[in-house]
Amino acid sequence: MRRGVRVVGTLVVTGLCTAYLIWKIDLTKTLQILANANVGEFVAAAAIMTATIWPMAWRWQLLLRAKGILDRLGWLTRAYFVSYAAGQVLPTSIGGDAVRIYETTRRHPGQPGLIAGSVLLERALGGAATLVLAAIGFGLALGHYDVGAYIWVELLFVAGTVLLAIALFARKARPLLRLSVPLLSWLRLDRPVRALYEGIHAYRSNAGLLLGVAGITFALQAVRVLSVWLSGKAVGIDLSPRPYYVMGPMLFLVMLIPFTINGLAVRESFFVSFLGGLGIDPDAAFAAGFLFFVVTLVMAIPGALIVAWESFAGPAFARRLTHG
Repeated sequence: MRRGVRVVGTLVVTGLCTAYLIWKIDLTKTLQILANANVGEFVAAAAIMTATIWPMAWRWQLLLRAKGILDRLGWLTRAYFVSYAAGQVLPTSIGGDAVRIYETTRRHPGQPGLIAGSVLLERALGGAATLVLAAIGFGLALGHYDVGAYIWVELLFVAGTVLLAIALFARKARPLLRLSVPLLSWLRLDRPVRALYEGIHAYRSNAGLLLGVAGITFALQAVRVLSVWLSGKAVGIDLSPRPYYVMGPMLFLVMLIPFTINGLAVRESFFVSFLGGLGIDPDAAFAAGFLFFVVTLVMAIPGALIVAWESFAGPAFARRLTHG
């Protein structure tokens, strides 16, 4: 049943976004823009996104280490690349997170709750840092660009993040959370949800670490926004990085919508909608969104090569990798 809902949701969201794009763009003109894209700026955008993988893996390593789960930075970086490859065919980056949790749990049996908690806490801290960056972006854009319509979306995300933080870390929220136990039991999700909650709640005593990880994430997101800007510049969009510090964080959040495959059509619709509000031609805006999609494909190449090599090396190599 849940799978059916997800499939229907994916078809509806993707279908609506595709219809919007068909209405807004001229495919022939868009292809011409892409054919004339600046290769150097595209390569720079891909290099920025790929280079941030290592510090993201280090951030994850810090969260795992705080709970006694020790692993090499090299393997965690590998897991990140593989998760990006998986994210190309699974629902958004959440699918990639599931792959990271599965592989890391195989390396550290008996710790599924803490491992899942570290991955999802990392994602939640990323969302919080992204919202802070978006707020700063709004401040930079006020008086220069008309981005007011998107402030309500940001406020919605802010409210959701605050409520999630209270639910995960406040002990007084536990009586309210217990009200969900009968429903979770009926859905047979009570045990995994409880393990996940306990895994995240365990970080309640690590406030300094959480602030540090949030700071690392903020810096990484600030750098990653430049890859979105370069994707626009590559197709001739003449805007400063300033409006992208409003658009970029919102794009990162939009791409987490679970009813898509790798953000297909949703990402491009967001580019057309946001940049269109700044007077950018829909064809150029779509081209920028598509080029950023290609950037994410480039990020997935190392992970795909790793999976191919491990498959070629055989089961013995895979066992050494899992337990090494």
